Amino acid sequence: MELLSHLAIGVDAAFTWTNLLYCFAGVTLGTLIGVLPGLGPVATIAMLLPVTYGLPPTAALIMLSGIYYGAQYGGSTAAILVNMPGESSSVVTCLDGHAMAKQGRAGSALGIAAIGSFFAGTVATLVVAVAATPLAAFALKFGPAEYFALMVLGLVAAVVLAQGDILKAVAMTLAGLLLGLVGVDVNSGEERFTFGLPQLADGISFVVISMGIFGIGEIIANLERDERRDVAAVRVGRILPSREDYRRSWKPVLRGSALGSLLGVLPGGGAMLGSFASYMVEKRLAKDPSRFGKGAIEGVAGPESANNAGAQTSFIPLLVMGLPANAVMALMIGAMMIHGIVPGPQVMSERPELFWGVIVSMWVGNAMLLLLNLPLIGVWVKLLAVPYRVLYPAILLFCCIGVYSVNNQMFDVLLTVAFGLLGYLFIKLRCEPAPLLLGFVLGPMLEENLRRAMLLSRGDPTVFLTRPLSLALLLLALALIVVMALPRLRATREVAFAEG
Repeated sequence: MELLSHLAIGVDAAFTWTNLLYCFAGVTLGTLIGVLPGLGPVATIAMLLPVTYGLPPTAALIMLSGIYYGAQYGGSTAAILVNMPGESSSVVTCLDGHAMAKQGRAGSALGIAAIGSFFAGTVATLVVAVAATPLAAFALKFGPAEYFALMVLGLVAAVVLAQGDILKAVAMTLAGLLLGLVGVDVNSGEERFTFGLPQLADGISFVVISMGIFGIGEIIANLERDERRDVAAVRVGRILPSREDYRRSWKPVLRGSALGSLLGVLPGGGAMLGSFASYMVEKRLAKDPSRFGKGAIEGVAGPESANNAGAQTSFIPLLVMGLPANAVMALMIGAMMIHGIVPGPQVMSERPELFWGVIVSMWVGNAMLLLLNLPLIGVWVKLLAVPYRVLYPAILLFCCIGVYSVNNQMFDVLLTVAFGLLGYLFIKLRCEPAPLLLGFVLGPMLEENLRRAMLLSRGDPTVFLTRPLSLALLLLALALIVVMALPRLRATREVAFAEG
């Protein structure tokens, strides 16, 4: 009964005309940027953060959420039609989705992707709603020591699950932590790492870093890439899947929804992990695994369900603990802070209309996406033919106007350009920027909880080891570090043995 009363609050909040409008705008824009390879939800949300200043907090979060899970839908369209995943979580969809398109079955692939995503999104939204209340009650038992240990675990998990080299991910996380320390020390009032620049006394703006690294950096990198897209060669055909397609797909959709819902909570990219895991499971369970990669509809239904479910459940650590599971959730925390909302379990009790309004809006947004994606496939096909070089000047202009509008300072625009060049350098060096953003968001919170714990314990550092929950979280973080280091140590030992 308590869950039903909470959902009633969410329905009242989500079904206002304003919030429905912003939900529709978010999912439409999310689908659009998912269809157009090269932009992505992180860059789009980073660019739109200044726009949310004038919006009510609930409307702002509903719109930004819609952009994120809408991009998961849109990414499948580009993956199936032109073999270019609009989102990293849609990479697996290319394998069988584009093969189906070459066989003249693009419509069936797009249809089952939309239907599977809708079902998975609905299931994942129910998981978020059911899990939220008990997890928030549990989170209220956390003190500063537990929050410090939880943030350490989150950063370690983000490093372990990051793409690319582990050492580079560690370096990016540490760089983010250092950038988060720029500005005036809250306790002493001393300026730190400002280099005598008064503009940095309040710290580096979250909008500046996110828009520079993920907006301008991505624009520069995308201009180098080959834009050839063979859209004309693909015939969409019948959109609704056949009875045989449904028979082959319903079990993969169920398994993908379950896998995505579980893995979406993990830091670092649960939606992508879910899609890869789902593909491997379906291939392992198939009677004829050789069909995969040649147009097996199970290879579209499972991963697409998993990545959408993972996108929804990644909101659990954000809404319940105030911790970001990925770069998009870090941007969502930034949006909450812009509106003066302290992320954490207290949001449920202090702002129930926001908390439950966002959850209910996920189901509304998924229904809108199903209605949008199937009829407008022809429109998305035409948009795929738009060259990126036509889009980037408008995106760049929007970035600069958005950054300037925050504080009306040209210094912020110049700093954004500097971070844009830095973001481009990270891409060239194959350094994933997401850990940097997570470190930047969690750094000040990590320091604050560390200081609080030390003050409450009168300077006793063993407080992190004497409290059972804090100790358990730190031991789990240590176990992840050991798991991460073992392959590297084993490889070093084998090289040393071979040289000896």
